[in-house]
Amino acid sequence: MTMSAASPALTRESSTAPEFELAVVMPCLNEAETLEVCIRKAQSAMRNAGINGEVIIADNGSTDGSQAIATSCGARLVNVPSKGYGAAIMGGIQAARSLYVVMADADDSYDFSHVDRFVERLRSGADLVMGNRFRGGVQPKAMPFLHRYLGNPVLTFIGRLFFKSNCGDFHCGMRGFSKLAYERMQLRTTGMEFASEMVVKATLLGLNVTEVPTTLSPDGRTRAPHLRTWRDGWRHLRFLLLYSPRWLFLAPGVLLMWAGLLTLGLLLPHARVIGRFHLDVHTMLYAANAVFVGYQLITFAVYTKVFAIAEGLLPQDKRMELLFEYVRLETGLIAGAFMTLAGLLLSGYAVWIWRLHGYQGLDYSSTMRLVIPAALAITLGFQTVFSSFFLSVLGMNRK
Repeated sequence: MTMSAASPALTRESSTAPEFELAVVMPCLNEAETLEVCIRKAQSAMRNAGINGEVIIADNGSTDGSQAIATSCGARLVNVPSKGYGAAIMGGIQAARSLYVVMADADDSYDFSHVDRFVERLRSGADLVMGNRFRGGVQPKAMPFLHRYLGNPVLTFIGRLFFKSNCGDFHCGMRGFSKLAYERMQLRTTGMEFASEMVVKATLLGLNVTEVPTTLSPDGRTRAPHLRTWRDGWRHLRFLLLYSPRWLFLAPGVLLMWAGLLTLGLLLPHARVIGRFHLDVHTMLYAANAVFVGYQLITFAVYTKVFAIAEGLLPQDKRMELLFEYVRLETGLIAGAFMTLAGLLLSGYAVWIWRLHGYQGLDYSSTMRLVIPAALAITLGFQTVFSSFFLSVLGMNRK
């Protein structure tokens, strides 16, 4: 089989030349009903397209004889003891001796005759080629109503918003990629969220991600699918949130701080009447709490980003490099000390006023306008000091 023009450059980076151009990897857990037809279709598709390839069945502990079916059909069986959809896929990909990989479920819902569409894009230089079932066609009863009109659209929208991905079907189970691109992604999740992680990592790394239309048919199994709508949907959403500190922590933190500071500034001189509402120091107290919680969320965003980069979960970020270059431990200590001192001075002024009144009862509406900002400044000051130390620890680990 003749490789594309891009292939030699890729193979030179590998320690050994790949034995095949393509490996079709299928995860398998008790798929005896549909496994043979899927293997035959994949083999026929590669043969008809003139692709030098093999079929790999990544078995995740089947008890229905799927292993024997795989070997009798000429597929290569890889036993993956670690449980989970992602674990099975990763085991199959790791065993692949090919330049490219196309993965798809073994339930006869995907059209393996479309394999050549994925390979053509990969030969043209794409790193990850996603199937798009909504462009290719979803047959009646192939996708549950909640998945088609709620789960997939919402999760895909969130993925596109959070990570600026151009992918229109985040959860299509049929996709192709080069082995080199897969190794760069360093995927970690072992469950169903593996599908989201692949798209997110490829996008964050700036890999060439493209799409081809493919179809989805009702699967050929009589048993219920392994996918659990609400459980796995939440796992995908949780993953998208955890991989985006900007949207999980930073955005709500900035919003809370902005709203809290605006309210504090509005009420600091005196109470305000807005329509039927009389806003006074009680509102100021909640506004100060909003500022504090917002500040906490912003620091969490920085912690998470630094930790994720240090652990290889997220790629390097030049903005974080700039942060550690100009904002050092000493900078945070000085800023924290300044805020704490400002709070102590305000507190001292409030105590002095109290002293002038013989330490007797005061007009709370006036004194609380000093006490609330003072307490907030002291709290934020201490938070800044200890956050600076913690970030320095994370920074040392990162370096």
